[in-house]
Amino acid sequence: MDPKRHSSSSQQQVRLKRMRTKREWRPLEDRSCTDLPWFLLFTVFCVGMGSICGFTIVTGGAARLIFGYDSYGNTCGQRNDQIEGVRLSGLDHTDRKFVFFLDPCNIDIVQRKIKSLALCVSLCPSEELYTYQDLKRFAMVNGSELCSYELAGHKYPGLPERFTKCPKLPVPRSKPLPVFNRCTPVDVSCYAKFAEAVVTFVGDSSVLHSLIAGVAASKEIIIGLCVLALGLSMILMVIIRYISAVLVWILTSLVVLGSLAGTSILWWFYIDYQLYGNDTSSKVLKEEPEETRVEQSRDSGQALLVYAVSATVFTIILLLLMLFMRKRVALTIALFHVAGKVFTHLPLLTLQPFVTFFALLLFWVYWILVLLFLGTTGNPEENEETGLTEFRLTGPLQYLTWYHAVGLVWISEFILACQQMTVAGAVVTYYFTRDKNRLPVTPILSSVLRLVRYHLGTVAKGSFIITLVKIPRLFLMYIHNQLKGRENMCARCLLKSCICCLWCLEKCLNYLNQNAYAATAINSTSFCWSARDAFVILVENALRVATINAVGDFVLFLGKVLIMTSTAFAGVVLLNYQRDYAEWVLPLFIVCLFSFLVAHCFLSIFEIVVDVLFLCFAIDTKYNDGTPGKEFFMDKALMEFVESSRRLERAGGRGRSRVKEAASERVEMKPMAPGTSSA
Repeated sequence: MDPKRHSSSSQQQVRLKRMRTKREWRPLEDRSCTDLPWFLLFTVFCVGMGSICGFTIVTGGAARLIFGYDSYGNTCGQRNDQIEGVRLSGLDHTDRKFVFFLDPCNIDIVQRKIKSLALCVSLCPSEELYTYQDLKRFAMVNGSELCSYELAGHKYPGLPERFTKCPKLPVPRSKPLPVFNRCTPVDVSCYAKFAEAVVTFVGDSSVLHSLIAGVAASKEIIIGLCVLALGLSMILMVIIRYISAVLVWILTSLVVLGSLAGTSILWWFYIDYQLYGNDTSSKVLKEEPEETRVEQSRDSGQALLVYAVSATVFTIILLLLMLFMRKRVALTIALFHVAGKVFTHLPLLTLQPFVTFFALLLFWVYWILVLLFLGTTGNPEENEETGLTEFRLTGPLQYLTWYHAVGLVWISEFILACQQMTVAGAVVTYYFTRDKNRLPVTPILSSVLRLVRYHLGTVAKGSFIITLVKIPRLFLMYIHNQLKGRENMCARCLLKSCICCLWCLEKCLNYLNQNAYAATAINSTSFCWSARDAFVILVENALRVATINAVGDFVLFLGKVLIMTSTAFAGVVLLNYQRDYAEWVLPLFIVCLFSFLVAHCFLSIFEIVVDVLFLCFAIDTKYNDGTPGKEFFMDKALMEFVESSRRLERAGGRGRSRVKEAASERVEMKPMAPGTSSA
């Protein structure tokens, strides 16, 4: 074989390989699995989470939580084995299925648990018992002994141990819980202390009772207002789609006018203080010493001057930003308009908040149940203070709780990342499809299937990176709360600074992850390659990114506030018919919180769509120029923005060329030097 021909063929193969590996930045049909090791790692981690649940079930922790157990380690409703060193353990409680607390209202505020002897009984007291004779009668008639097991029911009134081993009188009327078989008092007055233990700002039971009564009386109104918030969120998304230009410019003008007005008022306050404030302050502080009056007057004037100067600097920066970014504000408007079209073509995107919330709710319920199972799993130990038997994990098993806590953060972030990847995949398919009539029948379902089949490893890796940042931040917040009031100022400032830095890093990583998922949806590349490509694109369009995030996030935040205030206003009008203004507080708080969360869920999907559209737009303008073979994929609204930008650039270029020509003409038409003549 000719060596030259062989070398040329090998060079051609290398060239073809490079052409194949070069990214074309459009959704691929032939995909491959990305970040497979991370998918396997996440699968192993989830198996570990499931093994913890299985461990609690095998060791009896789940049964103790569901069926209940007494203070001697016996599980109610079944035959028990003897526990070494624990008296009254190993009893047969087959006929005793309910847990009864001798003092159910004895709440430990610090530990947030009931500090009372618990017994397994066959029947909860359905009526209030006032005397020990009533306890005896209840035991004789119903066969349910409410005192400790070693005391005979017919001897209750005369036993000296009745004051410590019998329930506190009067015994409240109680009913068993449907699933957990605990005898719970019917009277809500007992729960005031428990609410005080959980919600520390409730210090008076009468306040708690009025708040609970207000919620109970307004439950229909609360449900109706929550539905109203849901409808307003959908309406706002439609409004943004059709009047995005007017809305953005109105809100931007209001911000500029507000900053100008605030700055003017501060300067007016400062001038007024300099002219008349000294006399007023001297009259108010006439009893103070002369040095104190002078010092306080000077401090007040300096404070007003600092406020006015700071507001002036902020206003000038804001005006300069608006001046230089006015073209990019037009890009934000165009993206909002196209995002509205995306929801028109992909209406199932509006269901994403419900699906994500439902998935998170199911996982959180499972996580809390397993955490409670862990609280009743382990070796039985006698509490030296109370003498009650408690189950605790010892040795290496105590780290199961930490493993379970990490799982809460990682799997929650994984679910949120799956939502981002699903939305990004659907939006990418919409953007890079020239003929919108040829979109898949269900782009959302196609995006979900593509995610499950190819890109779960990428989502697992991205969510793990967020977990690595979030866990230290949560740990520092826990330390800060535990040391509140005991740490010095330097330590407090250092903790807050670290928490703030980690929070900012988490937000930046969330934004980068979201764009990395979009790049993966386009090119089917691994997380690191996608993050690098997305980062390069975002850095090249840094000013546009800043404008879109500033203006867009501000508009969406005002939309959330608008929905919350509108719902609160409707709540005030409806609750006004009850006339009891003391009961407004908790219902209105619940309504405002829920309406803000609903608006945040819907508008966060809108925000994700806008960010993915911008990344697609930046890629489109970088690799295409509208010439044959490099046609744009963008929507008509974005095309108009590009054309207007090109016209402005051409106009600026013609202006600069005219200036250069005029300068050259002035150079050519200089007068000749003395002593020279023309030929």
